[in-house]
Amino acid sequence: MRVLVACEYSGRVREAFRKLGHDAWSCDLLPSDDNSKFHIQGDVVPLLNQGWDLLIAHPPCTYLCNSGVSWLHRTEGRWEKMVEGAEFFNLFWQADIPKICVENPIMHKYAKEIIGAEQTQTVQPWMFGHAESKATCLWLKGLDPLIETNNVKDEWKSLPKKEAQRLHMLPPSKDRWKLRSETYQGIANAMAEQWGKL
Repeated sequence: MRVLVACEYSGRVREAFRKLGHDAWSCDLLPSDDNSKFHIQGDVVPLLNQGWDLLIAHPPCTYLCNSGVSWLHRTEGRWEKMVEGAEFFNLFWQADIPKICVENPIMHKYAKEIIGAEQTQTVQPWMFGHAESKATCLWLKGLDPLIETNNVKDEWKSLPKKEAQRLHMLPPSKDRWKLRSETYQGIANAMAEQWGKL
């Protein structure tokens, strides 16, 4: 398949598909962490109509996620940025591509109203071999929901809070957003192994 992974700089999802023989490319405004020649640095929008079989998109969640909803009416300009973010999400969700996955955290109702769709499923890292918690919602078209591959929930629940909630407890830093936004390898592998066979 020809696979476009939008808004990805880590290369994890792209490389999971490439290892299985797919023609997978990532695109982001940032350079790729792995310096891959299969990464396009730039605007993803012009690429959407170039005959992809599968699109996996990770649009920015800053103004769409439920955790930041209380700031929408308290910070000037935030509502407008939320609308822009939801419209950008919809560029992927409404793309003319047979198979689509758009990923985001738990979303607030205002963004969902603009997008006009509920997520298909919500996954956790502990469903795919990572003893951590980070609810990730997937909006799917032409794809089956992911099936968990290695449930380590019991291990995750037995960890000290600082380890179990590692992402939520990261200290402020210039890379905090980057660390929180990377796709877990177990989820990337599941996407490639399950959706790459369709």
